[in-house]
Amino acid sequence: MSAASTGKLYLVATPIGNLQDITLRALDTLKLVSLIAAEDTRRTRALLSHFAIAGKALVSCNAHATPAELGSLVARLEAGTDVALVTDAGTPAVSDPGALLVRAAVSAGIEVVPIPGVSAVTAAVAACGLVDGPFRFIGFLPPKTGRRDALLAQVVQSREPSVLFEAPHRIARTLADLAQLAPEREAVVCRELTKLHEELLRGSLRSLAARAESAPLRGEITLVVAAAAESEFTPPLDDSAVEASILAGLRAGESPRSVVEALASDCQLPRRELYRRVTELARRLASETPDE
Repeated sequence: MSAASTGKLYLVATPIGNLQDITLRALDTLKLVSLIAAEDTRRTRALLSHFAIAGKALVSCNAHATPAELGSLVARLEAGTDVALVTDAGTPAVSDPGALLVRAAVSAGIEVVPIPGVSAVTAAVAACGLVDGPFRFIGFLPPKTGRRDALLAQVVQSREPSVLFEAPHRIARTLADLAQLAPEREAVVCRELTKLHEELLRGSLRSLAARAESAPLRGEITLVVAAAAESEFTPPLDDSAVEASILAGLRAGESPRSVVEALASDCQLPRRELYRRVTELARRLASETPDE
């Protein structure tokens, strides 16, 4: 099948709150495509109804999409069907399960066309007053405590501002944990961006954590944390210091996994390489231990 006969996968950004933020190109694309793959078909039907776009076939494409369901969408694209991918709000595939379909389409040689528009990331970065150059986009924090704590440590050590997504029922804990690491660091909680109750809360991590503890922060939240000042930055461990820290942890009876988690934020090694070194040194220690 020639490339000309395949369909295109359009990544259509949709409003994160205010429906007037949708672009004319997004509306044209939604009107023209034959099929829309949506994170939540009910929310997408409501969006289409608001803009009087009728008669569109919708299929679900969310975090629970199976390989067979993704394959079915790719097959439709290969057969010549143009497909629009939409998330519940914002840009598809950015901290979003739609990335699975994008990867599958790219692997199949399907043309992927971004239809840019609203993004909580760029809205927060523009309004926070803490970013004037490069920044790190973290997205949602991982659920596992070890990985989460290591990533928060990297956020407060970063020489670039960091942007995080957080759920309202977790934001108080996240702010409290960050405040323990860098209490006076400036940050901005961007709540309900573009919506009726939009609010930008500015202050130190300590003050924002206290605010979140005293009164729950509701709605969708984007958090921007300022970069570490030069005086706050701790240089990463050099190679010899990494080895010494690994040996100290192992000799203290810590598991290899615990040693990796403890060192992950303090050295520049990829986690896989760090784990390899830890297990290698653990084997060496075991071979050096005399049998009783």
